[in-house]
Amino acid sequence: MAGFFNTLPSVLDQGIIWGIMAIGIFITFKILDFADLTVDGSFATGGVVFAVLTAAGVPVVVGFLIAFLSGAVAGLITALLHCYLGIPGILAGILTQLMLWSINYKILGQASMPINSRDALISMNASSGVYTTIPIVIGIAAAMTVILYWFFGTKFGSSVRATGSNEAMAKANGININLRKIIALMISNGIVAFAGSLLARFQGSAEINMGRGAIVIGLAAIIIGLTLFGKISKNFAFNLCFVVLGAIIYFFVFQFIVYFTNEPELLKMFSAIVVAIFLAVPYIKDVYIKNAKAKHQRAKEAK
Repeated sequence: MAGFFNTLPSVLDQGIIWGIMAIGIFITFKILDFADLTVDGSFATGGVVFAVLTAAGVPVVVGFLIAFLSGAVAGLITALLHCYLGIPGILAGILTQLMLWSINYKILGQASMPINSRDALISMNASSGVYTTIPIVIGIAAAMTVILYWFFGTKFGSSVRATGSNEAMAKANGININLRKIIALMISNGIVAFAGSLLARFQGSAEINMGRGAIVIGLAAIIIGLTLFGKISKNFAFNLCFVVLGAIIYFFVFQFIVYFTNEPELLKMFSAIVVAIFLAVPYIKDVYIKNAKAKHQRAKEAK
């Protein structure tokens, strides 16, 4: 049991980093109402771009910034395919994701690359202290929440939210919905790629498949966070915080199952089961529990 508790700081770090990624997905999934599958590719893009840049001696902060911009370019490609070529959003994301796999391989030049993060502040390496990562990633998540809260409270940000809420009405009010989609997708995938660079720094390596399943984890984090904490507040900033908490909970549950089953070959199956359970919670709550309560109430009134 002590071994399990020793892994918790690292799990918390990963949960927050993936929570930052989930914030990016929140922008398209909940605000823009756009099913964007680009993220499985853009997450890896952020990691491989960061790895190559730091290996070339580029400062870490600059590497993070360029990783964000690389993700924004990926989001731009998806937006252009959707907005100006008429390709459905989900298919546009898949096409970009497929392109990014090859692009990521070309950038990295190999399937994976180690990153020297031994003395880094963001690292899972014990020599630098895994505990130093926790306040840093919490600070990053908090700063991102404040920036996004400010942006989506501006006139332009409000028009992005209006586009997601009712595209036809937004267009009728003179809003350039294509521009709003482009900006939202660029911001979303930029954040996702930035999270990918953070994870690459933390784990000390980047690989072209590191983003596989990112969309599932991101959606699970959103649904877990909003299901468990959504009733506390409907405030936009709080919702972003709930998303990060959802990612942390997901990774704690995941780590618990993995540690106590000790079956590495069943890892993907358990991951799928955990995600399926959390994704099913809102449906079970709405269909079965509410119906059961309504049935009980009718029976009570009949007496």
